[in-house]
Amino acid sequence: MALRTGTPYRLPAAAEGNDARPAVDHGTAPASWLIGDSSDRERMLDMDRRVQPIRQKSFVILALALLLCGPWLGWWTIFPLAVAGVLFGLADKRVEQLARPEYMLFAAWAGSEVMIAASVALTGGAKSPAMAWFAIPIVTLSARFSSRGVAVGAAVTLALMLAVALGVNPDAVINNPPLLIMPIALTTAVAILSTALMHSDVKHRSEAIIDQLTGMLNRNALADRSLELAQQSEHTGKPIGLILGDLDHFKEVNDSHGHATGDAVLKDVAYVLRKQLRSFDGVYRIGGEEFLMLLPGADLEQAAAMASRLREAVAADTVGPGLRVTMSFGVSASACDEKFDYKAVFAEADAALYGAKLSGRNSVRGAPALAL
Repeated sequence: MALRTGTPYRLPAAAEGNDARPAVDHGTAPASWLIGDSSDRERMLDMDRRVQPIRQKSFVILALALLLCGPWLGWWTIFPLAVAGVLFGLADKRVEQLARPEYMLFAAWAGSEVMIAASVALTGGAKSPAMAWFAIPIVTLSARFSSRGVAVGAAVTLALMLAVALGVNPDAVINNPPLLIMPIALTTAVAILSTALMHSDVKHRSEAIIDQLTGMLNRNALADRSLELAQQSEHTGKPIGLILGDLDHFKEVNDSHGHATGDAVLKDVAYVLRKQLRSFDGVYRIGGEEFLMLLPGADLEQAAAMASRLREAVAADTVGPGLRVTMSFGVSASACDEKFDYKAVFAEADAALYGAKLSGRNSVRGAPALAL
């Protein structure tokens, strides 16, 4: 079924999750002192998703250590750790709804260091066996933030270490400086080593999952995300919308204006698409001039409305060296209360895109197997 609409579209709150989420786009949010650019922000969010289950296991290990040491340190020492866990839990729920999620993640991270500082202060200051724990959150800094963010985080940690050590029992530090020097050296070394290792890992991972021309995620990243959404849909029962978009007559652009112009057009179109989508929608370049969008919580009608919005945005903008291009879109979506089957939904959207091309291009067509 062919669709055209000029109505501006925004998903209703019910389709966006358990609570209303602002329609923001990480790709268009300005850089910050923690994040260099939009690709760094996407990498940060991707890494945070991966770190979450590992962080939970780390909290369990630390909790067990505190329980075992309870007879000597006191059972109340578990309280600061519980507070840190709550902070990260709140951040995990809200982080992808924000245009600049890095600030919430950094606040949660800093909160964990403050909780460690409280534990150290209450268990002996510089003499506390928990002094080495300051180095644990440092490991995750470079996985999320730029070098500047790592430097600020390390400075915050060192300031907390000095405040706790010199504020609780300065005489112990004066009489035995290694009590403070050694933990500071450990924390600094961990920051340096983890940053170097992360930079190397980011370089190789980026080459594997980032399209170097447009800065969008590629097929490798799409494979991971589709599995995540399949698992999520089993728990939430919400549909997943899928949009396939293909530039019309793109070969003519390359033939008439050259491949450099074609590359410029692709980069500009990628930016136009990214601007229209919500913060938690995914957009991927999966072929030469073909793009794929994943819309969590969107049913077929909502995904089709978004596709119409994307079609109008591309047609209205000039791209590359002042050219105007159009796109055709095929739309499909999984059913409510069913597990997201990426291959099946993709096949339906692909067939719909083929129909849009046959119908004259510059149009949106819904999956033939589904009624709109």
